[in-house]
Amino acid sequence: MLPRRNTRIHWTTLILLSVTALLAAAVTLLPPLGAQAAHAATAGPGAGESRPVYSYRHAIRESVWVDTRVDGDADDRTDRVAVDIVRPREPAQAGRRIPVIMDASPYYACCGRGNESQTKTYDAAGKPVRFPLYYDNYFVPRGYATVLVDLAGTSRSDGCVDIGGRSDIQSARSVVDWLNGRARGYDAPSGGRAVTASWSNGATGMIGKSYDGTVANGVAATGVKGLKTIVPIGAISSWYDYYFAQGAPLFDSGPDALADGIESDAAHGRCAEVQRRLVEGAPRTGDWTGLWSARDYVPDARKVRASVFAVHGMQDLNVRTKHLGQWWNALSRAGVERKIWLSQTGHVDPFDFRRGDWVRTLHRWFDHYLMGVDNGIEREPMADVERAPDQWSTDRVWPPSGTRQTTLRPRGGDTPGVGVLGTRRAAPGTTETVTDNPALSEADWSARLGQSTPDKAGFTTGPLSRPLRLSGSGTVTVTATPSTTSAHLSAVLVDVGPATIRDYTGDGEGIVTHDRRTCWGSSTEGDSACFKETAADPAGVDHTVISRGWADLGNYAGDGKGRPLTPGKRYTLTLDLAATDHIVPAGHRLALIIAGTDAGLIEPPDTTPRLTLDLPRTSARLPLVGVVPDTTGAPSAGPLKKGVAAPDPGRGDRMPGARTTG
Repeated sequence: MLPRRNTRIHWTTLILLSVTALLAAAVTLLPPLGAQAAHAATAGPGAGESRPVYSYRHAIRESVWVDTRVDGDADDRTDRVAVDIVRPREPAQAGRRIPVIMDASPYYACCGRGNESQTKTYDAAGKPVRFPLYYDNYFVPRGYATVLVDLAGTSRSDGCVDIGGRSDIQSARSVVDWLNGRARGYDAPSGGRAVTASWSNGATGMIGKSYDGTVANGVAATGVKGLKTIVPIGAISSWYDYYFAQGAPLFDSGPDALADGIESDAAHGRCAEVQRRLVEGAPRTGDWTGLWSARDYVPDARKVRASVFAVHGMQDLNVRTKHLGQWWNALSRAGVERKIWLSQTGHVDPFDFRRGDWVRTLHRWFDHYLMGVDNGIEREPMADVERAPDQWSTDRVWPPSGTRQTTLRPRGGDTPGVGVLGTRRAAPGTTETVTDNPALSEADWSARLGQSTPDKAGFTTGPLSRPLRLSGSGTVTVTATPSTTSAHLSAVLVDVGPATIRDYTGDGEGIVTHDRRTCWGSSTEGDSACFKETAADPAGVDHTVISRGWADLGNYAGDGKGRPLTPGKRYTLTLDLAATDHIVPAGHRLALIIAGTDAGLIEPPDTTPRLTLDLPRTSARLPLVGVVPDTTGAPSAGPLKKGVAAPDPGRGDRMPGARTTG
């Protein structure tokens, strides 16, 4: 996962535990391997699914160092990355080649992977013992190899971390090339004997959460041959958008700090020049530079050959859903075959919010795209969306058919700062004022939506007569006059009404972790298939933030450069809203909040501005299914009463085209 810095959403406390002693008591969900059926795991067209017929205990475990053809640390020799492999022994003995599931990560030594922060372990001879997560336990008996790659500059690899740049992406792309016979591998970090992947058929699927999924996006954007599918989970599509939102800094540090935290001790001594370039190329002004262009994968979506199964938490405040929205839209334009899951969680792996369904779906996905199984998964509904904790709906396509970009406009009400949201434009000359208060956040603004406060302006529809669905990415255009030379803007969409949601602001970001374990595959003494169970962490609320966007008003020109503002001069800027999929139930209201600094989510400007909002020149353009009734009068103050019911997923309150499952 990508470390958070100075956010109000707390990290899950990740504890390394030994699981060996618990294996005897664990409940095994999968049947024993039994006799080795010669061909059952090597599925193909017409086969049902790959089956766990190969021995995990006797699988081959080995390490290879692959030449990246990049000299990132400038030592006059190309870097090698460490590649740990576990693969079933039987196919190679029978002369059959197998596909690969690959997770390339910088976290195998420093931070760990998964809800239990697992790291790689090795025996006294350096042979890999534990492979983090369940991919090896579950898929190796089914005829797949699992390949875990240490990115350059981390763990046992050469080179330097460059935070999504050429070195990171080439670390993983070179392994895809090696698996396809196009790159060189060795049995030692330097020198050594040449090693080929004669056991691989070249078909590779990349998977991973956060940084790992980001690398999968970046490798796919190179168009490398042999990469058949990627499964990015909570992944970045443009590194600029991880650190800045249209010029507004999202964190109080840059990519150099992340590199310093994840690179190996050896890399600290050889990568000072790379660190310097990261600092110089990522100025805290938020200006777009060549460094960001080299780390923006969205323009290269047209090169993607692989299918994409994207997973994201709609309340992910680490890797915001802007990354998902812009990547998804670019893939759509490129005609890439794709699938999507959207949960109510924060930065959480689907193994920890929908475990059984996830493993079964991932199994079928890999079987289809890596083994050629005609199981129909590519013809099934494209999207699964979580509507309430553990309540899911599906859509044939996403965003769903019938989604239209609709313009909503704010108008003033009877109380300062408490206005109306509808389809009619405000009267000429109508204004509202906002004074930035960097101590307050979207939670504070939403809780006082119906109250006149100097720190925000809120605009709400009347109670909806029918459900209204927001699905996709929207924008908010704001025209404002600042009182100082700098100003940050926040635009927040809120569903005003009672609901039960996952508590994404809690330590687990929407989940709780239990001590009991369930098992997903086969185990050895050093590598358990048994993981702690999780459950939804529900919370009752009277309003729900459903999308956000931030910007530095000094980026009004739209050319990637910030400029000092002239006090008293009017500026217009369009903020990008994070992608979402949310149904505002009948009886609820939809609200738009415009404010300054969103505490804990963006950093404040160097002044404390007062902004005068020009309402006739301010609007929201939202991807809607349904009609917003215009409001003729001022909204009532405060949230709806608790007695107004949220939609029942089993009844007719869902939007057309969506099928609901529990």
